[in-house]
Amino acid sequence: MRRLVSETTLRPRQLILPMFVAEGADSPRPISSMPGVVQHSRDSLRKAAVEAVRAGVGGLMLFGVPKVHDAIGSGATDENGVLNAALRDLRAELGDDTVLMADTCLDEFTDHGHCGVLDDAGGVDNDATLERYAEMAIAQAKAGAHLLGPSGMMDGQVGVIRRALDDAGYTDTGILAYSAKYASAFYGPFREAVDSQLKGDRKTYQQDPGNAREALREIELDLAEGADAIMVKPALSYLDVIKAAAELSPVPVAAYNISGEYSMIEAAAANGWLDRQRTILEVLTSIRRAGADLILTYWAAEAAAWLD
Repeated sequence: MRRLVSETTLRPRQLILPMFVAEGADSPRPISSMPGVVQHSRDSLRKAAVEAVRAGVGGLMLFGVPKVHDAIGSGATDENGVLNAALRDLRAELGDDTVLMADTCLDEFTDHGHCGVLDDAGGVDNDATLERYAEMAIAQAKAGAHLLGPSGMMDGQVGVIRRALDDAGYTDTGILAYSAKYASAFYGPFREAVDSQLKGDRKTYQQDPGNAREALREIELDLAEGADAIMVKPALSYLDVIKAAAELSPVPVAAYNISGEYSMIEAAAANGWLDRQRTILEVLTSIRRAGADLILTYWAAEAAAWLD
């Protein structure tokens, strides 16, 4: 009876699995602050991706962890860099069996850990960063990504990437815009996952946690620039923003159930304070109920198996 009248559906196809691949790794490397999540080798990434797709996940979002970082994030546009090489691996392995997504941002590749190129004063140079994003987008599309995820929150990033893709002939490559990305404390474990070099914070270009109307203006800008889907990140502390985004957006709305949200539930479950499976499914259902069409979550493959 409860299943018959349930107002909110949660299906495997609505879940997207974020995955990390580390340059030079010969086996998976555990991420201590994210129990159960690893930095993959290229071989283990292929195996885990195939298993996730068989479980029914709707897509995979790939992040690269390079050996070498520099001021402009050169590894992001190197066709043999870890992220682009891994995209080619997965496209060859999976073809069009899933939606292959790429993080289109420089923060994993820079030696300062910011999402863009810095100016002489040490601030992020928005326009110089857009040029790098355009180059990165073309490299990722060429490597086989179906959908690009510009997560840097630079002004004008969606429009610049759309024009670059179209001019290069990648008119069918879509853009999942990180439109409302907040300067959150919940990103902590992710810093370890991508070996972030960041010192300080990203408050000059990520959203203020107290602001919701501002987030909606950012979403409207990305829609006007051609976003094929938009995202709210994080999810649990911003369910109201997800709801508002869903009411505003004519394109699909994604929400990222991020590392800190994952880790605090895993820690509580490990201590016996929460029923792990029930808590995970309740969290994911709450994000869907708020209005998210898609959920990026580190539980995607596991939850997909439970749901089917």
